[in-house]
Amino acid sequence: MTYTGTDAVRRYDNALDCLLLFREDVTAEVRAVLADCPRSVLGNVFQAYLGLLGTEETDAAEARTAFAGFRRGVDPAEVTPRERLHVEAAASWLDGDVHRAGRLLGEITTVWPQDALALAVGHQIDFFTGNAVLLRDRIGGVLSAWDEADPHYGFLLGMYAFGLEEAGHYGQSEQVGLAAVERNARDVWGIHAVVHAYEMQGRFADGIRYLDERSGDWAEGNYLNVHNWWHYALYLLEAGRTDRVLEVYDAAVHHEGSAGVAMELLDAASLLWRLRLAGADTGGRWAALADAWAARRDGAYYVFNDVHAVMAYVGADRIADAERLLLDRQAWSGRTGPEVSNVAMTTEVGLPVGRAIVAYGQGKYDDVVDLLLPLRYRLHAFGGSHAQRDAVQRTLVEAAVHAGRHDVARTLLSERISLRPVCPYNWQAQARLADRLGDTAGAAAGRLRAAEQMSAARVR
Repeated sequence: MTYTGTDAVRRYDNALDCLLLFREDVTAEVRAVLADCPRSVLGNVFQAYLGLLGTEETDAAEARTAFAGFRRGVDPAEVTPRERLHVEAAASWLDGDVHRAGRLLGEITTVWPQDALALAVGHQIDFFTGNAVLLRDRIGGVLSAWDEADPHYGFLLGMYAFGLEEAGHYGQSEQVGLAAVERNARDVWGIHAVVHAYEMQGRFADGIRYLDERSGDWAEGNYLNVHNWWHYALYLLEAGRTDRVLEVYDAAVHHEGSAGVAMELLDAASLLWRLRLAGADTGGRWAALADAWAARRDGAYYVFNDVHAVMAYVGADRIADAERLLLDRQAWSGRTGPEVSNVAMTTEVGLPVGRAIVAYGQGKYDDVVDLLLPLRYRLHAFGGSHAQRDAVQRTLVEAAVHAGRHDVARTLLSERISLRPVCPYNWQAQARLADRLGDTAGAAAGRLRAAEQMSAARVR
């Protein structure tokens, strides 16, 4: 570790532990590395990654300035090959090329498979770019090079479990995730992977029980707690407990004391949007959430965030604000070169999805279908998980039903039910379609199946 003394290496190790645990102490530990050794190559790289991992435009801008200053004072000839690749990866991401950064981190872990920083950051890049195969194989490709007794091996299992789930290996994901959490009870990413596996298997009661039993390990004191509360609320929604969903929203997802960071606000928007699709009354929550998004004054940085801001504006009936945001992103993408990953993510997926959300709010359901139907197999390209992107998939289903596009709705619901037969939402939507078609028996059967599954999802 070039330009890094013994004490700074110890603080770097502490920072790495905090990163793997999603602990807020990670920032203080990295600052301690740089206070002791300001020129530490991996210390400065680590600080740059922290400025990027939150998907916050202002944090990234600050990190870009600091990292440029660091690079001016470093002789590349004195830096090791591994560190040089890290510097290049961080610089690429800071310049907007997140895909190149991910490839460079992959080069590191091919030669140095035990570089936990490269693995953890690369894994998050795969998440931000919606790359399910790399979420699985970036981690799977290094497992054989690790000693299972290594204290970080369990965190690797937690990452691998999430990759397995996103790639469709739900049973294996569950088992690997449970093993990860047995090694490190506070591995909130491993807990998160298990929660995803239960979600995709329709095991909502199991998910609630699992989170309840481990609430002391995940519910506070880490960067992922709001997101895991969001998952808890999704289970409750499938159980038909809208009242409890709103309680969780108010207590943990978004309230007056919320930090207002993008990754938490998008969970809030996604949850309220699902409630809107379900016809639930959310009171005045949309207005407060739209205000929180507006207060950020975000520029173009990560379109996955932008789409959720659009949801909030549409939910609050602030259509003009939603349209203004989309016009700004369209203009930005026309001025910005293709080396910035967010350009393609915006133009190919983000803008059509945002326009579809606006059209849904205006009751232009045919337009929603026309915008989303061509994208349904490419939505992953603008980031997030299957569970997160399902809000958009449900919007397409609801629009097809409302628009009278019955063949499209039947096809979409057949796909969903065949893949996830245990999902009350799917059967409720099937019943609504049957109503439209005058199929009384089919509607009754769908509602009965939904009621049985909601009852099974409730923890007794």
